[in-house]
Amino acid sequence: MSRTRNLTVAVAAALAALPAAAQVRTQEADSLETVIVTGTRVTDRTVAESAAPIDIITPEALEATGTGELATALSRVLPSLNFPRPAISDGTDAVKPAQLRGLAPDQVLVLVNGKRRHTTALINLNDSQGRGSSPVDLNAIPIASIARVEVLRDGASAQYGSDAIAGVVNIVLKGSGSGGGITARYGQHSAGDGRQYQLSGDAGFEFGERGFLHLAGQGGHNDQTDRARPYIGTPGPAAPPYDRVVQRYGDPEIDQGAVSFNSEFGFGEHATLYAFGAASNRDVVSNGFFRPAGDSRNIPSIYPNGFLPTINNVAKDRSTVAGLRGGLGNDWNYDLSYNYGYNNLGFDIRNTLNRSLGSTSPRQFYAGSLEVTQNVANLDFSKPIEARWLKYPITFAFGAEWREEKFNQSPGELGSYVDGDGPVNTPPGAQVFPGFKPEDAGHRDRNSSSLYADLEADLTDRFSAAVAARHEDYSDFGTTTSGKVSGRYAFTDAVALRGTVSSGFRAPSLQQQYFQSTATNFIGGVPFDVRTFAVDNSTAIALGAEPLKAEESMNYGLGLVLSPLDGLYVTVDTYRIDIDDRIILSENLIGPTVTAFLETRGIFGVTGGRYFTNAVDTKTTGVDIVGTYKWVLSSSEVDWTIGYNYSKTTIEKIAPNPPELTAGGLNLQRIGRVEQGRITVGAPRDKILLGSVWKSGDWTFSGTATRYGEFSALNANPALDQTFGAKWTVDLAAAYQLDAWSFALGADNIFDAYPDEFYFATSNGGQLVYPRNAPFGFNGAFVYGKVGYRWE
Repeated sequence: MSRTRNLTVAVAAALAALPAAAQVRTQEADSLETVIVTGTRVTDRTVAESAAPIDIITPEALEATGTGELATALSRVLPSLNFPRPAISDGTDAVKPAQLRGLAPDQVLVLVNGKRRHTTALINLNDSQGRGSSPVDLNAIPIASIARVEVLRDGASAQYGSDAIAGVVNIVLKGSGSGGGITARYGQHSAGDGRQYQLSGDAGFEFGERGFLHLAGQGGHNDQTDRARPYIGTPGPAAPPYDRVVQRYGDPEIDQGAVSFNSEFGFGEHATLYAFGAASNRDVVSNGFFRPAGDSRNIPSIYPNGFLPTINNVAKDRSTVAGLRGGLGNDWNYDLSYNYGYNNLGFDIRNTLNRSLGSTSPRQFYAGSLEVTQNVANLDFSKPIEARWLKYPITFAFGAEWREEKFNQSPGELGSYVDGDGPVNTPPGAQVFPGFKPEDAGHRDRNSSSLYADLEADLTDRFSAAVAARHEDYSDFGTTTSGKVSGRYAFTDAVALRGTVSSGFRAPSLQQQYFQSTATNFIGGVPFDVRTFAVDNSTAIALGAEPLKAEESMNYGLGLVLSPLDGLYVTVDTYRIDIDDRIILSENLIGPTVTAFLETRGIFGVTGGRYFTNAVDTKTTGVDIVGTYKWVLSSSEVDWTIGYNYSKTTIEKIAPNPPELTAGGLNLQRIGRVEQGRITVGAPRDKILLGSVWKSGDWTFSGTATRYGEFSALNANPALDQTFGAKWTVDLAAAYQLDAWSFALGADNIFDAYPDEFYFATSNGGQLVYPRNAPFGFNGAFVYGKVGYRWE
């Protein structure tokens, strides 16, 4: 099949197959009556009644996407979510970030059963979307454990605290005391690689009539993919072998297992003990850039033909929440909980060497690890208050939170970072990823406390409103206060208007403040060993670094809810998000003057530097449109869905360039056009989902046509700027139900669409032709089969 298809062909193919986004989006008539727990403290608020846009994603919708990764599944069902698949990005290959509404991955708050989820220890540093962020690792949560996902597309810092700028993703775990199922999945890319197999399942157990325990697990393996091409650049001793494939470019090899539990036990009418948690291990093997035989970073006696270094990341993730909730009398409700989260990411470098150690250099090293720990204690109260002048009660809620965060950076073994021959022009440390040095290592922590209150009520049969406020006090940067006002007015049963205004914030992560390392980055096709400095490092200060402060935001949303026909539901939500003092990673500060500057400070073998900074103010504007229609026929039914997101981010202000960067002949820009482009045009501004699910007897046919808008990559040299055109992908699947058994066959990206290719000048000699920030990756078509069995 051709890799390019025009709009007409893509849409026609999708509709002809009765395409899986209606099941995927799952805002059908029945889900409109789903009682939500995100963005409200009213106990009976439904999706249709929400004052802010919220999506309900069911487990059937997630399974229908054909993937075993939660983040990938969400990106295929939500027009506003972007989840590219970067490659040759060090730890980012193992823990990929997702964006909501085009904002940074760590500007989205993730909850599990309404409780804050800890972030990953990784900080994304290389040339990928989400550069500089440490978001939650969504793929550590098994899909088999999920009852539904609630996605609040609205600012919610006044309700939940830091990070809830772009929105909130709340993962609600299965909580039945009976039933369960098991599913086996196998698939492979049409290019013949990327083989995947997975086994998942869940089961519920009752504690009489007083409680339940629901267990879930998921395990599997992904082979690597490779879309690298032969080197056809200028031949030479320091160049890769001509017309041979020596690089690897694609998804890494992954072995992963995850388990979860969710439980409750009642002690009567006024007290219920609950606990839930998860644990996952992920073993990932990715690679760096090939070192040719004549490269100054190679030792020919060790690797006479050059070498391709690999990075083995082992990610360990643990979480447990335990609490007690119930009633105190007089309609007061309480919820007391403790929340523990832990993430550790280790780095083992293989098929490498330390050039400065000479011919005795080992070929593999332990390069260190990153670790985060979160401890949270919450106490929440709520009560419906009767008011004589209101037909319905006012829900009053207030509470307190204490949170402790820790970040540990542990050093690698001596050989992974040591400079074995001193201040000579020999790169020290393990090639591809020098180990963390003892001076990089550290144990950092902080704590914060907060108080919140909110009021929510149906003021009339048609008008509902809510107000919320939250005050937080951080031990490292001070205090902040957020507020929110929202309302919804139903003109008729078929037409309603809703809107929100809120302020928010995001505290700088400990990783952004204190992480330090050195890594190889290809910039304009040339390798540079770039060092990330902590903002309190003396070298960073000499380059203009300043202490980080919290980002501050203002969110405005206005939406229209339409239900003109039975079974038809349409929402149109516009939004604007202003963020001041946005935290980003500076440009890679490179050049001979930088190298010389670093050497004067005793830093050898490093050719660039960078640090985090509150350097930009941004404005994001956009619109979300979602429409669903259930078409009931005599012997079958069809669920139709359309979803559209447009999101545009502009830079409103860039902080003045520090004088340190123009002194001594440096002539550098802290925030240049490369980073500006990543923020404003690095992700598609629009995305369209078209789909339907046709159910007839025991058969289900589904499909989705998705259009990903264009995106761009800006270069330090404007002549090398490139815009990558919009692309359509089409996913199709058929499933058959035989009693308790289910069988499914499907194909994702069935027309084998690929993103536009790089210009030759930015393709690393013709080897890496696809952009790593492509919103649907660059692996081509994927075909899979699934067999499942469920019991009641």
